[in-house]
Amino acid sequence: MISETEQDLLREKKAIETFVKTFGGSYQKLDPYDIDYKIFDENKKVIGYAEVKGRIRTMRDAYPLPISARKIIKLIDKRLNPLIIWACEDGIIYGRPENLVGQIKQGGRPPRDGAAHDVDIMVYYDRQKSLKYVRFS
Repeated sequence: MISETEQDLLREKKAIETFVKTFGGSYQKLDPYDIDYKIFDENKKVIGYAEVKGRIRTMRDAYPLPISARKIIKLIDKRLNPLIIWACEDGIIYGRPENLVGQIKQGGRPPRDGAAHDVDIMVYYDRQKSLKYVRFS
């Protein structure tokens, strides 16, 4: 089920633009049923893939950071520098899943606009050294 609002998509775009601006390069939005982005270096060579998750909180209050286990698997299946980016109100938190330690729980987001509640296997990440931060400018 895809339930991203226009506001979600704008938050996601701001996050990926902040990330690629920090390191140079560019990005390409992928199919709605895929992960979110393909990331390129300054020479247009594919260097990785990213999944962006909205977190309507400040970076300080964002923990634990949630993501569906299903999305992590899709991301890692790309086999090239997987990256998870959480788009907070004041910046981004990002990390590579192979460097993160999380807790797995059954969960999911409450349904939107009368949609059925999808229970999912979720991974929750607490604050850790492998996570990086960039404030929005």
